[in-house]
Amino acid sequence: MCGIAGIIGFNNANHIDPATLDQMTDILSHRGPDSRGTKVLGHIGLGHRRLSILDTSNAGHQPMLSHSGRYVICFNGEIYNHLELRSFIFKEFSFDKWNSSSDTETLINLISFVGVKQALKMLEGMFAFVLYDQQEKKIFLARDRAGEKPLYFSSANKALLFGSELKALRCFSKHDDTISTTALNAYTQLNYIPAPYSIYQGTFKCPQGALISIDLSSFDYSSTVNNFDQFTSLNGVTFSTYWEFEAPKQPSLMPYEIMRDKLEKILESSIKKQMISDVPLGAFLSGGVDSSLVVALMQKISEQPIETFTIGFENKKYDESIHASKVADHLKTNHHELIVSDQDALETIPLLSNMYDEPFADSSQIPTFLVSRLAQTKVTVSLSGDGGDELFGGYNRYLLASKLWDYIKFFPFP
Repeated sequence: MCGIAGIIGFNNANHIDPATLDQMTDILSHRGPDSRGTKVLGHIGLGHRRLSILDTSNAGHQPMLSHSGRYVICFNGEIYNHLELRSFIFKEFSFDKWNSSSDTETLINLISFVGVKQALKMLEGMFAFVLYDQQEKKIFLARDRAGEKPLYFSSANKALLFGSELKALRCFSKHDDTISTTALNAYTQLNYIPAPYSIYQGTFKCPQGALISIDLSSFDYSSTVNNFDQFTSLNGVTFSTYWEFEAPKQPSLMPYEIMRDKLEKILESSIKKQMISDVPLGAFLSGGVDSSLVVALMQKISEQPIETFTIGFENKKYDESIHASKVADHLKTNHHELIVSDQDALETIPLLSNMYDEPFADSSQIPTFLVSRLAQTKVTVSLSGDGGDELFGGYNRYLLASKLWDYIKFFPFP
C-alpha cells in the first residue's frame, strides 16, 4: 500500500504551508517506507509515501507527471491489467515511450489518452488516487469498485484536504473534529462506518466505484459542509459512479460442472494477475475454504513454494492453525505459523486506535494485524481469501436465512 496526502488552499492562492504538507505526508510513512515525494503547484500541495511493488526504482516515484505534463497523480494500489493496458495504448495511440514499468505510469498516461472516466472503466485492480488536471484546473478523486483502498477528504477553513487516513487530515490545524452522529449511529448497527461517512462531521470517504471532480475555478469553499450531499451540491463539484453491481436478471442455466470449471478459470486468471510483483509475495492461510482455494491456485501457478502465514491460538476453541498446517503440507508451501497467547492479543489492543482512525469493531482485526506482522518478516505483499464468504454466501447467517424463511414466509409483510 502507499499513502496519499494533500491540501488545496483557497484563502491564499499562492501559498501552501510546506510544513503542514510535510507533516501530512510523513505521518503516513508506515504506508510507504520506500520513498517520499511532495509537489507544490501554486495553491495545490500533493504528498505521497510509496511502497514499491511494481518497479522498485526511482522511476516509479510520485507525485508523477503524465508524458504530456498535463496531469499529476498520487496513486495508491495496484492495476492488475496494466500490461494489457500498455498494449492497448500502443495499439490505439502508437505510444511506447515509458520511463518505468510501474502501473502508476500506465494509469496516468491512459488517462491522458482516453480521459479519467473511460480509464476507470478499463481498470482491474484495487486503488485510490487523486489527479490534478493542470490544463482544466480540476482535481479528481477516485476509488476502486469495491472500495478496497481508502480515500478521505474534507473541506475545512477555505481549504480542501485529502488523505489515505484521517490522521493526515488532522495534521491541518483547523480540521473540524466534530463527531458525526450519523456515522456513530451507523457504527452501532454495522460495527464499522460505511462510505461516504467518516467519524467526523465534515469529512467523508470517497465512495467505492465513484469519481468526484472538483473544478477549482468555481468551487464554493466558503460554505459549511456537514454531510456528503451538501458537498456534492457545492458549485464546481461533480459526483458520478463509473461502476455499479448489476445482479443477473435470470439465474444461469449452465450445468454445475461447466460453471465450476468456468469459475476456476476466472479465479486462476485473477490470481495470476495479482501475483505480478517485483517484491516477495505470499498468502494468508487460515485453513478455511477461501484462503485454501487462493493458495492452491497460487501454488498451481508458481514454480516455487508459496510463502504462507497462519496465526494460531493457545485457546484451542479458536485455533484453526491445525487445519492451515494440513493444507500447507498438502500443497507443499513454505509455511510459517505463530501461536498467539491471550497476553499477545491484549498487548495488541492499545495499538488499534493508531491503525484505525475511526471506530471499527471487526472481530478479526487483532489476528489480522498479527498475521500481517508475521508475513512482513518474509514478504511485502500477501494475498488472502477476504470477501469469499460475502460473494459466495459462506457465513452461517446466509445458510440460516433460507431455513428461517420457511417459517417467516407465513407472516404478512405489513
